[in-house]
Amino acid sequence: MANEPNATSRFAPRYSEIPTFMRTPLIRDPSKLDIALVGVPFDAGAENRPGQRHGPREIRNMSSLTRSIHHVTKINPYELCRIGDMGDVAFPCAFDLEKSHADITRFYATLREADVAPLSAGGDHSISLPILRAIAGRQPVGMVHIDAHTDTCDEELGSRFTHGTPFRRAVEEGLLDPKRVVQIGIRGAQNSEEGWVFSLDSGMRVIFIEEFSRLGVEAVIAEVRRSVGDCPTYVSFDIDSLDPAFAPGTGTPEVGGLTTIEAQGLLRGLRGLNLIGGDVVEVSPPFDSTGNTALVGATMMYEILCVVADAVSQRKGTSK
Repeated sequence: MANEPNATSRFAPRYSEIPTFMRTPLIRDPSKLDIALVGVPFDAGAENRPGQRHGPREIRNMSSLTRSIHHVTKINPYELCRIGDMGDVAFPCAFDLEKSHADITRFYATLREADVAPLSAGGDHSISLPILRAIAGRQPVGMVHIDAHTDTCDEELGSRFTHGTPFRRAVEEGLLDPKRVVQIGIRGAQNSEEGWVFSLDSGMRVIFIEEFSRLGVEAVIAEVRRSVGDCPTYVSFDIDSLDPAFAPGTGTPEVGGLTTIEAQGLLRGLRGLNLIGGDVVEVSPPFDSTGNTALVGATMMYEILCVVADAVSQRKGTSK
């Protein structure tokens, strides 16, 4: 299922053409896609260091450095699936958090209706909730959540829909099956234990960074596979899962995190799961003038793209 329009843009000089995610074609019609790359430039759910609204543009810029064939898995996602950049979700009411979340859900509902798997660049982590409302409306799904924080608080600063609350809401709304959710890399002091308690009490498998370090990547991957099984599974990657030495440009940095190679190993280990989409969130370019955080975000997005493309092609019977 090679996506022939990709070839022209992907092999053009990297500094040329209009920037799209991984130099894929800009395609607005979801019926022409198997996987849609989407920007969600929204950060009204961030309570501390904003700037995540600029994430999609800078991730697009840095994603021009990606190539086609994965050097470890040898997956070429563009040969497996029709992949394109569907542009950004529009936010006519950007200062209204809940209306903006509704705009996200409407956008992704068109992808669900066309049986298109979304891979998104945020944006703050609150965007995962409205995406799940669209793609998990038929049945609760599992999730591999790589993050420094559980994001299962009840509310922040009077709002129940911030970047610290999406997965508590998703469980309450029947979008996530908590017993098939794995949270990896959790760390950092909190003023309340409510997020940790909710995740554990609801049945989520929470792997704090200390346990991750003891187990190692391969054992954690085995835990993920045991937990999510063969159910439809979403991947949510918060850039603050990484140590800020690798990704300083984020809203809530936490020292003592994953290295980039550990994160890449985790994502590669998801191959073979029933993946239905994913996101990379919390890249805040204003807090990293080097551009490295956006480069890391683009790299993790490519890693997710490879394993999602493999899963989509398996479901569609088009794998090589």
